[in-house]
Amino acid sequence: MDERAYTPDEVAQIFQISKHTVYELIKRGELHAFKIGNKMRIEHAELERYKETMKAPAKKSMDAPHVTSIATAPIRLSGSHDFLVEHFAKQAASALNLQIQPSFIGSLEGLMMLYRGQCDIAAIHLLDPASQEYNLPFIHQLFVYENIAVLRFAARQQGFIVAKGNPKSILDFTDLTRKDVQFINRQKGAGTRFLLDSKLSAYGIHPTKINGYGQEEWNHLSAASYINRGMADVTFGIQSAASHLGLDFVPITQEKFDLVFRFTTENKEDLLTLIHYLQSASFKDSLTDLEGYSIQELGKVIYQTSQTEELV
Repeated sequence: MDERAYTPDEVAQIFQISKHTVYELIKRGELHAFKIGNKMRIEHAELERYKETMKAPAKKSMDAPHVTSIATAPIRLSGSHDFLVEHFAKQAASALNLQIQPSFIGSLEGLMMLYRGQCDIAAIHLLDPASQEYNLPFIHQLFVYENIAVLRFAARQQGFIVAKGNPKSILDFTDLTRKDVQFINRQKGAGTRFLLDSKLSAYGIHPTKINGYGQEEWNHLSAASYINRGMADVTFGIQSAASHLGLDFVPITQEKFDLVFRFTTENKEDLLTLIHYLQSASFKDSLTDLEGYSIQELGKVIYQTSQTEELV
């Protein structure tokens, strides 16, 4: 296994892009990086993963013979970072001969991009503090006249990601206020940040009591890497991120992760093709690394506007 780590300058040279673009990719969560002191580094394995996601599909899969659609424009998927969403985008692109451009910028930003017509699919897990319901309260407020469908993708375990053996014995939210505990947070607009802030409010904990609350990372793996490298004691995130880095996980709650599809004249055929693939046995069979996930409702239509009822 190649354990080299590259600077943003080196990555820019490898991809023949500007250093600014590299930092933008990191900021949006499309390229995962970690920090050593104040220096940013990207692992070799992460460069290979990113290259794979950017590859155009070579051929149509024989697993989906009923699919005839070929995209005239890329399908833009924005929102929360998730390992299964990455897998879905890659598998669907290959199986359906579609170009899919993922951009992992957080649930709220992804939903707002969908609202503004700047993407075709939003991946979200937003907890409404008032109703304690996921996603639909935000969707009902924003999408009044648009043709949309909301499909359940997965339920995910959220909790504390800690070092192996949980040496600081971090078990609940009150432990985050201890002076000997260093926290690393997710950015504003992330679904995980919504959930964390809701829990802190319920416990009556003010963020100023938490060391590191203001220090933000843009995806689960980047936040968890702080724990892996001994730069923080705990972050709030998904179980699969802990598993990826061999860290321990203290489960707190299960959340709902959904995909929101916005139909237009231009993208309707391709989005329907994607939905059918999402609901297929072929895609479900491709999901093998499911620690921290439940896919019992995978592909279930949670909500759709009247204009899309005959489509989905």
